[in-house]
Amino acid sequence: MKASEILGTLPKWANATPKEIVASPAWALPCRLGETSCTMRLDGLRPADTLDISIVLEDEPHILSIIDTPRFADLHAIWAERANVPQQIMLALVEKECGPLLQLVENATRRQLKVAGLANETADAGAERLCARICTEDEELLSFSMTSSPMLLETFGKLLFIDTGHASVREESLSAESEIAVFALPAADTASLAPGDALLLPEVGTVSPRLVVDGRFLVDETGVSPFNDDGRLRVLDAEPHSVSLGYLFDHAQTPATPDFGTPTQLRLVASGKTIATGNLGKIADNPAFIVESSNR
Repeated sequence: MKASEILGTLPKWANATPKEIVASPAWALPCRLGETSCTMRLDGLRPADTLDISIVLEDEPHILSIIDTPRFADLHAIWAERANVPQQIMLALVEKECGPLLQLVENATRRQLKVAGLANETADAGAERLCARICTEDEELLSFSMTSSPMLLETFGKLLFIDTGHASVREESLSAESEIAVFALPAADTASLAPGDALLLPEVGTVSPRLVVDGRFLVDETGVSPFNDDGRLRVLDAEPHSVSLGYLFDHAQTPATPDFGTPTQLRLVASGKTIATGNLGKIADNPAFIVESSNR
């Protein structure tokens, strides 16, 4: 499985609304500012001093708030006096200098953008805002904000824009079970399990252990795959574990044998239910599950 597939399998992310996805600090949209490859992040702060432009995305009106930056040299030069500059000159400067930004917004929203004019100070009173930063790996190139809408949230609120390398995602914790053996046993034998009984475990020491994470993922030396309980008995470490989502991503990309040590206390599980507990012992030098208590 790929990192994106793992993420999309988890209910927290699979069931997230577009608004929740956009609000994630891991949201990152690849884009271009002119000839520069960059990333849009929606974790900026809304600035107070902006040049507000009325734009139309297809047929939906929005306000784009441009922030002072030396990257827009002519605008930067008159920024403090912009209120005294005729509207047509200001719009001409915006069209001339902010073209790469306008093109970025058009591409990111997948809607044709038209500049309608300067916005008045109260045009977006109370409207929700998307506050964006445009960044490369080394620096923030510029920032801006624009009014939000259900259309924009739907466009931006997709799991493919979640950066699986972001710490807020990688550090999420998931429950994990260390599985050392899987086998079938006749129903009559399973029903009659009692303290002192022993079940041979020839897999121990010869077959690599596996992890079952969140009841959804099987982690072994081949990588990460969906977990399917096939109804056989499973011998698990009695002690619970946890792994990070980053551990799954890394293991999926570079598989290795999971190693949580050899457990001594065990659980015998059938269809997700613990039916017996015990310890790892030996019968004639063969590894075995020694039953200490049974729930049958």
